[in-house]
Amino acid sequence: MTESEVQLLYIDKPHELDELCRRLRGTPWLALDTEFLREKSYYPRLCLLQVANDDLVACIDPIRLPDIEGLLSLLYDPSVVKVLHAARQDMEIFYHLRGTVPRPLFDTQIAAALLGYGVQIGYASLVREMLGVELHKSHSRTDWSLRPLEPEQLRYAADDVRYLRELYREQRRMLQELGRMEWLQEDFAQLEDPATYEYRADEAWSRIRGHQQLRGVQLAVLRALAGWREEQARRHDRPRKWLLRDDVLLELARRQPGNHQALARIRGLEEGTLRRRGSELLALIREARELPEEQWPRSGERSRLTTRQEGLVEALAALVRLVASESGISPASLATRRDLERLAAGEEGCAVMRGWRRQLCGARLERFLAGRSRLLVEYGQLAEHPVST
Repeated sequence: MTESEVQLLYIDKPHELDELCRRLRGTPWLALDTEFLREKSYYPRLCLLQVANDDLVACIDPIRLPDIEGLLSLLYDPSVVKVLHAARQDMEIFYHLRGTVPRPLFDTQIAAALLGYGVQIGYASLVREMLGVELHKSHSRTDWSLRPLEPEQLRYAADDVRYLRELYREQRRMLQELGRMEWLQEDFAQLEDPATYEYRADEAWSRIRGHQQLRGVQLAVLRALAGWREEQARRHDRPRKWLLRDDVLLELARRQPGNHQALARIRGLEEGTLRRRGSELLALIREARELPEEQWPRSGERSRLTTRQEGLVEALAALVRLVASESGISPASLATRRDLERLAAGEEGCAVMRGWRRQLCGARLERFLAGRSRLLVEYGQLAEHPVST
């Protein structure tokens, strides 16, 4: 079927959704995308859901439909592969809808990294590089909660699954030719794990950018404040920053005010928050300060490397670049600088030592660290050779 023969459907009536589900039943895979808003809420609000197979492209309107249970049943069918690009945010929506996520998944962004297109490549860039199609991003800032949706908006949304089908077909072909199809299963399994989308309030502090600058009891205060903010935002379905911005949390943890006068001097703390929540914030700070040292969180700060260990990191990076060149994969897709620093420091649990990264690169890094291989220059180029025993 040619692209011009593929139907574009807009579904906003129950009987249309029933007919769509009937037509999709039995399909082996579905391209899937969502449009959502979360600027005014803690939980993402699903505004549009796009699906496609070989025969049709459909935009389903969950705002106008009384429910989408029929479609959800299809999406949660384990016999149907769900194809997405950068699936994590989409899966978070489904997790909040049902407490679990659809599976199995195929993420074209993850697959792209294994095919040499770089880490976290955007959908439009991947469509351009793999398919030679230039997508228009004129509606990337659309408020998808407003109705009615214009035809241009629907065409824009449909393109997010229209070309996803072609990416999936081409990536599967390439991965099978390279014998790498199975290498993706561990990464996909993580996306399918509901625990990936569970945000514990007592761990919220570790996701605040800049927390690494704090030390000791400051981290205990940050944990208390960030956990409180997480619970309040969740309970009232409000964005975290509407309660307290990250920079304010960091400043509170750094200065640890002990009374209302000191609290009022915290830059960025709004007067309304000070009036309504001031006593509560002071109590949280005081309780955190009274914790014994063994109960303070640790920031996971990097071990300070010796000069020789820094040199080892550079050697490991050279080996990673060599493997990347041989495999047609970007070095950053194989191992981060932080991975290599942890290896040089003798730490375990690095991503490069798991799954396909271990098979392709990690095992070679391990051999090099154990002295069973060495790097040489041959004809002006880097080469790896086993060490004779």
